Amino acid sequence: MYPSFDLFLRTIHLYQIMTLFGILFSGAYVYVSCKKLGYNEVNGLILVSLGFVGVIIGGPILYALVNLGNAIGEIRNIPPIGTFRTIIISLQIIFSGNIFYGGLLGGLIAILIVIRIKPHFKPLIDVVVPGIPLFHFWGRIGCFMSGCCYGVESPVGFTMRLSEVPGANDISRFPVQLLESLFNISLFIVLHYIRKKNIFQNKMVFVYLLCYSVGRFCLEFLRGDVHRGFFLTMSTSQNISILLFVFSILMLKFYSPKVNALNNENE
Repeated sequence: MYPSFDLFLRTIHLYQIMTLFGILFSGAYVYVSCKKLGYNEVNGLILVSLGFVGVIIGGPILYALVNLGNAIGEIRNIPPIGTFRTIIISLQIIFSGNIFYGGLLGGLIAILIVIRIKPHFKPLIDVVVPGIPLFHFWGRIGCFMSGCCYGVESPVGFTMRLSEVPGANDISRFPVQLLESLFNISLFIVLHYIRKKNIFQNKMVFVYLLCYSVGRFCLEFLRGDVHRGFFLTMSTSQNISILLFVFSILMLKFYSPKVNALNNENE
C-alpha cells in the first residue's frame, strides 16, 4: 500500500486524491445527465455539493458514536480551563475517523433539507443517486491505497507494509476494499441503466439503499478491521444495513411520491 507521497515538500495522501476523483467524476456525471435530460445543471451541482457537506459532517459523527467510550475518555481528559488549541486537538481525535454509512445518511439528510426548502429540486434526486456509488468506487480505492478498512487474513491477497494501523501490517489480507469498489461501479452501471429506462422513477434512492445494504452486509464478513463497532455479534454497518434493507422494501412497496414540476430556471 502507498498511503502518501511527498511532492514539493508536502505530503500528499492518496486517499484524498481518490476522494477528489470521486467528487469530480460524480459531479461530472450529474452535470452531463442534467444537461441531457433538460434539467438545470447548476441546480444539480448545488444538490450534489450540499450532499457532500452532509457527507463530511455525518461520517465523523457516526465514527464518534461508534467509539463513544474513547470519545468520552478524551472529553474527560480536557483540562477544566483548557486552551482553545487543546480543545481543538481533542475534537480532532474524537472525530478523526469516518464511517461511510454516517456520511451517506448525512448526505441524504442534507439533500432532504434542500428538497424541503426547494421542492422543485426533487426530480433531481434520481439523477444524483447513481453518482453515489460512482463516488464510493473511488473512495474504496483510496481506502486500499491507505491500508484502512482492511480485509481478513487470507492466503490470497495483499500484504500491507505502510498501513497507519500497526496490526494490519505484515499479514496477507483479502483486498475487500477493491471488491467493494468493484461492487460500487457495478451498482453505478445498474442504477444508470434503471434511470435511463425510467424504472422506479422517483424511487431511485430506495433502490440504491436496498442494493447497497445487501452488498455491504455481505462484504462486512470479509472485513478484518476491528474499530467499526459491534452489536449483537454484527458490525455497526451490518446492523444499519438490516434497517436500511427493511426501510427500502417498505418504501418501494408503499411510497407514492408526488413530484413537483422541475423549474429549469436558476434560483
